[in-house]
Amino acid sequence: MSDPPTDELEAIRSRYARRGTLPPGLYDPLNQYVRLAAQQRERALVHCLWRSGLAPLANKRALEVGCGSGDNLLDLMRLGFRPENLVGNELLEDRLATARERLPVGVTLVPGDAATLDLPDESFDCVLQSTVFTSILDDALQERLARRMWALVRPGGGVLWYDFVWNNPRNQDVRGVPVARVRRLFPEGMLRQWRVTLAPPLGRLLCQVSPALYGLANVLPLLRTHVLCWIAKPRRGPGIPIC
Repeated sequence: MSDPPTDELEAIRSRYARRGTLPPGLYDPLNQYVRLAAQQRERALVHCLWRSGLAPLANKRALEVGCGSGDNLLDLMRLGFRPENLVGNELLEDRLATARERLPVGVTLVPGDAATLDLPDESFDCVLQSTVFTSILDDALQERLARRMWALVRPGGGVLWYDFVWNNPRNQDVRGVPVARVRRLFPEGMLRQWRVTLAPPLGRLLCQVSPALYGLANVLPLLRTHVLCWIAKPRRGPGIPIC
């Protein structure tokens, strides 16, 4: 019998395989809801990175765990990260192959389980995860991955987190990760959070009527289902505890 982490990795592969049956165009970038949500997320990301103190970004190193087909790494390059300072990790071979086709050759791509990444500790200014933890239903694997991400961040850097906080009753393949859980996963971090992304079912419905309704509904933070977090790793120095 395989051990629990291996079982969970196989379960994750199966969950993502089932997503291949989603309606066509659901995540099409020309879809009005997808575009408006992406623009809101990008504005929050710019604000988050500015507040993080990382700027300028050209000499900073970033890793994305669960990079998928490379969308977020492309966004990071547009914001100022250089390709040779970016590393993407992905469990699913087909997604990694797509990322390799789309990204510059300078971006390093690493296959396999992010919780066991063989990379030097404290070698990144930013370690990013985007809707990865909500696809991990095993608490122990979540905790292993969080510990590895934290170890890879250098003091003064941080974890960049984007994920949803509520369970989706229509999708048993995912589980919301509340901010309280994020704090438990990174107990030594200093966390800032921003509520983003109008609830997808509501946003899609409103955009079918009029894209202008997205902005009206988005005024209410309770209708936003995701959080963007910057989890800062304290610097070391005289009088500063070593984490």
